[in-house]
Amino acid sequence: MTVKKPWEGRFKEQTSSKTEFFTESISFDKALYPYDIQGSIAHVTMLAQCKILSDDDAQKIISGLNEVKNELEEGNFTFNSSDEDIHMAIEGRLTQIVGDVGGKLHTGRSRNDQVAVDTRLYVKDILNETDKLLEKLLATLVKVARENIDVIFPGKTHLQAAQPVLFSHHMLAYYEMFRRDRERFSDLMKRVDVMPLGSAALAGTPHPIDRFITAKLLGFSKVSENSMDSVSDRDYLIEFCSASAIFMMHCSRLSEELILWVTSEYNYISLSDAHCTGSSIMPQKKNPDVPEIIRGKTGRVYGNLINLLTMMKSMPMAYNRDMQEDKEPLFDTAKTLLGVLDILPDILEGMKVNREKLKGISEEGFPTATDIADYLVKKNLPFRDAHHIVGKIVAEAEKQKCYLKDLPLNILKSYSDLIEEDIYPFLTVEGSINSKASYGSTAKEMVLKRLQEL
Repeated sequence: MTVKKPWEGRFKEQTSSKTEFFTESISFDKALYPYDIQGSIAHVTMLAQCKILSDDDAQKIISGLNEVKNELEEGNFTFNSSDEDIHMAIEGRLTQIVGDVGGKLHTGRSRNDQVAVDTRLYVKDILNETDKLLEKLLATLVKVARENIDVIFPGKTHLQAAQPVLFSHHMLAYYEMFRRDRERFSDLMKRVDVMPLGSAALAGTPHPIDRFITAKLLGFSKVSENSMDSVSDRDYLIEFCSASAIFMMHCSRLSEELILWVTSEYNYISLSDAHCTGSSIMPQKKNPDVPEIIRGKTGRVYGNLINLLTMMKSMPMAYNRDMQEDKEPLFDTAKTLLGVLDILPDILEGMKVNREKLKGISEEGFPTATDIADYLVKKNLPFRDAHHIVGKIVAEAEKQKCYLKDLPLNILKSYSDLIEEDIYPFLTVEGSINSKASYGSTAKEMVLKRLQEL
C-alpha cells in the first residue's frame, strides 16, 4: 500500500526519486522513533481530554501506535525513503493499521513542533545518562586519589619541572574539570526541559488544545512561550554540543597525559592490558590506543558544534528545512560522549602508578627552588630579590651536579646571610609539598580535607 504524502493536494507532479533521496532524513532520524511515539501518544491523549477527539478514536490511535512501536522494537518495521522522515513513516504505518482515523493524530500539530519535542525528549534522556556516567567518573577519580595519597608527582609548567605535588592533587584537578562538566550538563537540562508541542507549524493552532496536559504527560516542567521560537530554537542542541566539546577537551587533556606517562621516556604509569593493543609488526609494543582514540574523537565533537553553529547562523524565522541537518551531529556527539564516559573510568581503575620512579623524577629540575625564595620572603626579603638569589643558588647546584637539598649550608649562606639550618626541611619534595598552607593547595592535609569533603 502506497501512503500518500500530506501535501499531495497542492502538487500536480510527483516528487522525483532524486528529490526523495536527497531530502530524506529517515536513514538517521529513525533513532527518534521511541520519542516520536511517546509524543504522539501524549498528544492524542490530550486531544481526547480536550474533547477534540473521541475516546474511541484516541484508543484506536494509541493501540495502533503501540503496535507500530512493537514492530520497530522487534525489527519488523519496513522503512521506505519515500516516507521522508520517521514522523511520516510512523503515521503512514499507523494509518495502514487503524485506517483513516490515523490521520486525526496530526490534529493541532506540525512536523515542525513534532521533531522539536522528539529531540528534546532524546536530549533529556542523554543528559540523564550522562549525569550517571559522570558521577561514576568522578567517584573513580576520588578512588584513584585516595589510593595514591602518598605518591609524589613532578608538577610541571611548560612541560618542565616546576614544583612537586601529590599525584592525588593532580588527579583531583581533573575531578574539578569533570565536576564543572557535570554542572554544565545539569544546568542545560533547564533549557531542554521545555515542551514545544502544540506550537504547530509556527503560529499555534485554532484547536482548543491544552499544552500543559501534554507537558505533564511527557514529563516536561515548562511549556514554551512563543510558537515561532518553539519550532526554530536549536540553542539547546548547540549548548549540548558545546558542553560535550568542553568535556571532550578535558578528556583529551587527560588522555594526552596518560599517553605521555606510559612512554618509556616517562614511565610514570602503566595501563591495563585490557585497554591497550599491540603492534602487527613490533612484538614489544603496548600502545595506549583507548586514550589515543579519545584524543582523536575530540575533533569530531568540535566539528559537530561548528556544524550546528554554522547551520543556524543565518537562519530566518521560523522553521527551515536546513534544520533536519541537526540530527547527525547531535546523534554523533551523544554516541561519542556516552562511549567515552563508559570506558574512561575503566582506564583509570586499571592504571598502575610507578611510585618509586615518580619520587626520583620529582627530585629533578630543582623543584624546591621556589621554596627557598618563599623561605627568604618569610625573613622579610622582597620576593624579587629572593628570586634573584635563588637563581644563583640553582646555577651553583647545576655546577656541582647536585640537588638543592645537598648544597652545604656555608655555600647557601654565601648567597644570603638570612639562610640558616632550618631551610633544609623545605628543600625536600615532601617538605615542599606539606609547606603549602593555602586553601586548595597540594599539601597532604589539604588534599585529605578535600577528599573528605568529596
